[in-house]
Amino acid sequence: MAKSRTLFVCSECGGTSLKWQGKCPHCNAWNTLDETIEPAAAAGGAHRYAPLAASAPVRSLADIEARETPRQPTGLDEFDRVLGGGLVPGAVVLIGGDPGIGKSTLLLQALASLSEAVPVLYVTGEESAEQVALRARRLGLATTDKVDLLAEIRLDAIQAAVAERKPAVAVIDSIQTLYSGELTAAPGSVSQVRECAAQLTRLAKQTGIAIVMIGHVTKDGALAGPRVLEHIVDTVLYFEGDTHSSFRLVRAFKNRFGAVNELGVFAMTDRGLRGVANPSALFLSQHPQQVAGSCVMATQEGTRPLLVEVQALVDASHAPNPRRLSVGLEGNRLAMLLAVLHRHAGVSTYDQDVFVNAVGGVRITEPAADLPVLLAIMSSLRDKPLPRGLVAFGEVGLAGEIRPAPRGQERLREAAKLGFSTALVPKANAPRQAIEGLEIWAVDRLDAALEKLR
Repeated sequence: MAKSRTLFVCSECGGTSLKWQGKCPHCNAWNTLDETIEPAAAAGGAHRYAPLAASAPVRSLADIEARETPRQPTGLDEFDRVLGGGLVPGAVVLIGGDPGIGKSTLLLQALASLSEAVPVLYVTGEESAEQVALRARRLGLATTDKVDLLAEIRLDAIQAAVAERKPAVAVIDSIQTLYSGELTAAPGSVSQVRECAAQLTRLAKQTGIAIVMIGHVTKDGALAGPRVLEHIVDTVLYFEGDTHSSFRLVRAFKNRFGAVNELGVFAMTDRGLRGVANPSALFLSQHPQQVAGSCVMATQEGTRPLLVEVQALVDASHAPNPRRLSVGLEGNRLAMLLAVLHRHAGVSTYDQDVFVNAVGGVRITEPAADLPVLLAIMSSLRDKPLPRGLVAFGEVGLAGEIRPAPRGQERLREAAKLGFSTALVPKANAPRQAIEGLEIWAVDRLDAALEKLR
C-alpha cells in the first residue's frame, strides 16, 4: 500500500515542491509554500479526475452551433447587472469580501427570490441552521419555505444532497469550510480548497446547476486559498465598501458570461441589501454653496456611467518633504500629474501638501480621472470654486496633451440627465450632435483646459 507523503503547495500558483523554500520555484513568489499531506492513491480515486463532459470527436469551429445561454434572474437588479443579466445554468460564481460586509445576506435574499421560480439549496458550513433561519426572519423574507437548507461541510454529503434535491441554484457558504475525505489535509488548506472547488465545478458542468461559492479574503483583501481557485470558476465578484457606511459595491473582476468591472451598488438596511437605482447621487456631495477644491468627474464602471465627486486640498507644507496622499485614486499617478502641472502649466506645488479624495468610498482606477484631479487641485490652490454645473473627464499625458476616454457619449448623457450644464472633455470625445442642456468645452492641451477656467 502506498504511503502518504509531505508536500509544499504554493498558495499563488498551486505548484508543488518536495521541500520548503523561501521562493516558489514555479511562479517565483516569496513565502507562499504551505505544508500539506498528499494522500495515498485510492483504488477508486480515478473518478476525481473524470472529464467535465463526455468525449467528443474533433469538429470544425464553424460547424458548432452557438446558442445564447438562457439566464435565470435573481430578482435583485443590481446583482443581475454584475452577473451579466442573471445566473447561467452550469456557471460557477465565486464571491469574496471582508467579514460582515453582507455576502451571506445578499445570497440568502437572492435564493429567497429565486425559490419562487426554481428549486434552490443553501449549504452553510459556518453557521448552524438556526442562525440562518434567524437571519431570514430578521430580513423579513417571506418565501423561505421553498429554500432548502443544509448545514454540512463534508463534500460527499453535499454532492449527495445536490443529486437528491436537484436544485437549479446552490449556494456554498463557504468554500474554505468544506473538506473532502479523499484528502487528509485540514479544511481551508490549499489542497482542500482546490479539490473541493474542482469537484463542485465538475458537478455544476455535468448537471447544469448554477453554484455560487462564498470565499474568505486575506488581510490584504485578496481571496484566500490558491490562485488557481479564481481560474477554475466562471465569475469572480468582490464585495467592497466601508463597514462604517451603509453602502456596498459588488464588482465583477472576471466574468465569462458578461462584462468585466461591472458594478452593482447596494444600501444596507435593517431589512437587508437594497439596490440603488441612481448610484451617482451617492458619490455627489450636496454643498449649499460652491466650494473650492471640488470637481465632478464622469467615470465608467463596466457598462454603467457614474458621476463621482473628486475633492482636493492643497495646503502649505511645514515639512521638508511635502505630503502626497490619495484616497480612492492612484497614489503614484498623483505625483506624476503634479509634475505635468508644473512643466506644462507653470504651476508648482513643491512646497505644498496635496491631498486627493474620491467621495463615497468609491475606487477609481481609470486614467480618465486625471483631468478632474488637476482641476480640483487648481481650484483648491487658487481658493476659487469651479463653475457651477461643471463635469469633466480625460486622461492627461506626460506631454501635457488631453487624451480621450472610452464611451465618452454615455458619460455625457449621464451628466446631462443629472442636470449638469457644462462638460470639459477631450477634443476627441466631443459629440458630433449637440446634447440638449449640455455645453461642451473640448480641449486638447492641459494649459487650454486651465485657461477655460480663469
